[in-house]
Amino acid sequence: MQKIDPRNESILIYVGDKLVPRDEAKISVFDSVVQGGDAVWEGLRVYKGKIAALDEHLERLQNSAKTLAFETIPSNQVIKNAIFKTLESNNMWNETHIRLTLTRGEKITSGMNPKLNQSGCTLIVLAEWKPPIYGNTGISVVTSSIRRNTPQCLDSKIHHNNLLNNIMATIEANVARVESAIMLDVNGFISETNDTNIFLVKDNSLYTPHADSCLPGLTRAMILKIACEKGINNYEKNLSITDLYTADEVFTTGTMGELTPILKADGRIIGDGKAGKITKEMQTYHREYAYKNGVQLPFKQALES
Repeated sequence: MQKIDPRNESILIYVGDKLVPRDEAKISVFDSVVQGGDAVWEGLRVYKGKIAALDEHLERLQNSAKTLAFETIPSNQVIKNAIFKTLESNNMWNETHIRLTLTRGEKITSGMNPKLNQSGCTLIVLAEWKPPIYGNTGISVVTSSIRRNTPQCLDSKIHHNNLLNNIMATIEANVARVESAIMLDVNGFISETNDTNIFLVKDNSLYTPHADSCLPGLTRAMILKIACEKGINNYEKNLSITDLYTADEVFTTGTMGELTPILKADGRIIGDGKAGKITKEMQTYHREYAYKNGVQLPFKQALES
């Protein structure tokens, strides 16, 4: 069971327009995220003074907020300033994960209708000392009975806070005593896991599901770009559970977990049951790419790292 990192007990969290201690970091019961999970979010990771894919994350945040018709959305520069201020105040410049949340804001009374939101958005920057959630050694998964949302119901390109679909799949993984769950789309093809994108390796080529019923993750995009640069064949296609079981290697991608090998799925050993050659190479390539192309933090500690 996970425990709190002692370094996170006294962190400062940005809520609304100011930094407050962890125990005072609260929002109104009238906020839309409380009323209906009505918010959008991004996960960011800091590598030795740089934030990986910061501009891309903020673009996705803006796109999600626009799609949900948020009003008075703060600019990217305002959000960046809040992120930098939070990191500097906590002296964080490495081994840090940021949960960036933008809610529709506070309502004048409880209810579903966005017309009740008349105060603008609420911005939350939660930065914690946090290594990759799964580590690099590998995990086991089960196939969830919960299907990933189809665009006919809720477009997965909206990075929203209404995560019950994923949480139900996570519960199934917990019951099965494995680390994660594979989620299928409504046609029975692999979509993603409950919290990450997924890649299969077969005959030295990479395969990943179409981004139809899964989030088109930014780490996923990095891996596809790296593969092209390194001359590794890569394809987006429909993938079945049989493809998963018979793959040479399987790994997940995401900001929270980076690249994590899947060693067992529904009791089947993947490949030889160890992190494979291409998986290990991509782990190294990803870290190098994320750091090289990251946005430099502007404060002294980060500049001297």
